[in-house]
Amino acid sequence: MSVIVNLHIAYSSLLARKLRTVLAMLGVFLGALAFTGVQTVSDIMVRNAEMQAEAMGPNLMSVVSGRVRFRRSGSVGVKDFNTNFKLPDAVAIMENVPGVAAGAPYISTVMPVRGADRVTDARIMATWPEYQQVRSFRPEFGRFFTKAEEQARAKVVVLGREIADRVFGGPNQALGREVRIYRASFRVVGVMEVKGQDLSGENQDEQVFMPLSTYMRRAANVDWLSGVNLSMVDGVDFDRARRSIEALMRQRHRIRPGQPDDFDMLLARDAIKLQREALDLMQTLGVISSTISFAVGGMGILSIMILMVRARRVEIGVRRAVGGKRSDIVRQFMFEAGLLSAVGGAGGVTLCLVLVLAFAAFTPFPLVLDPLIFGATLLGSGLLGLFAGSYPAYQASRIEILDVLKT
Repeated sequence: MSVIVNLHIAYSSLLARKLRTVLAMLGVFLGALAFTGVQTVSDIMVRNAEMQAEAMGPNLMSVVSGRVRFRRSGSVGVKDFNTNFKLPDAVAIMENVPGVAAGAPYISTVMPVRGADRVTDARIMATWPEYQQVRSFRPEFGRFFTKAEEQARAKVVVLGREIADRVFGGPNQALGREVRIYRASFRVVGVMEVKGQDLSGENQDEQVFMPLSTYMRRAANVDWLSGVNLSMVDGVDFDRARRSIEALMRQRHRIRPGQPDDFDMLLARDAIKLQREALDLMQTLGVISSTISFAVGGMGILSIMILMVRARRVEIGVRRAVGGKRSDIVRQFMFEAGLLSAVGGAGGVTLCLVLVLAFAAFTPFPLVLDPLIFGATLLGSGLLGLFAGSYPAYQASRIEILDVLKT
């Protein structure tokens, strides 16, 4: 029989038993949805982490005061902060550690920012002009403060995009205006480009940048740093650089053997590695759950097809009586089982695709679609149906004409 005839018979048979058909497809549908969904979400999260690492700066390495801790949410925090990380420490790292291309010491703290009769909390990032190069983060409007302004302790700031929108209503309205931080006034010379959240979980658009010397002498009168951001040269041995920094800082801070470090180091690749490990666990659990769903779907197709064989004994006997071969019966029931499973799998893949497109359209996450995953799911669904339908098809082919006539 032709494929068209088989398809018509299969469609009529399945349509006559709608509830059984839907129940048989449900397990495969859920399995396909779970498998493609978990794999696609994992790919999206990995790509998002890579984009965040690229946005943080080329070959970024940060040395911070205190100990880095990774939260369950995937963001990065610092605990056991202390005030013995000084500017000479940062300079010593930049000058003595091999592979450092550029560096930007910084102090990071949160405080209110007032301007245009509005007040908002913002993260103050006091740093050097080299921050732009190290973090690949530059103004879109106006300019960044200069080295001369940093040395002169000039009272100038550069606003993050969200701070400019929140305080002044937009970047153009912010340029040339003044904001008050502590009890001092600072002139806005620039507004940064939109950057979004980085791997540490920090919203980079909610920052206010000022010269490091200005903050240390005119704003807060402190002599300690939060840390230093380093841009490493391409191909650098990060492990060697880490060991050099550790040895240098332990010597400068007079840390004895056996005592814990009072500083820590963070590499963008370390954060990506941790996120990958968490995603690998999620993928494993997703594969297990989808495998169970596929198994349930296969058992559902098997049981439904066995019931169909018993309900269609007369039809099978008539087809045998008018010259139908056993191979025709086998092909027909295998075709129906494969169709059941393939339609269920296609439904799961289609729903996953719709959800992923909607997710990418309404969130800042990148759209990542792997045709191999979707194709493999469809192929696996069809093969599952053929495997589950093989035994019922064999049963149907063994039905004898005389047995049917007796009943």
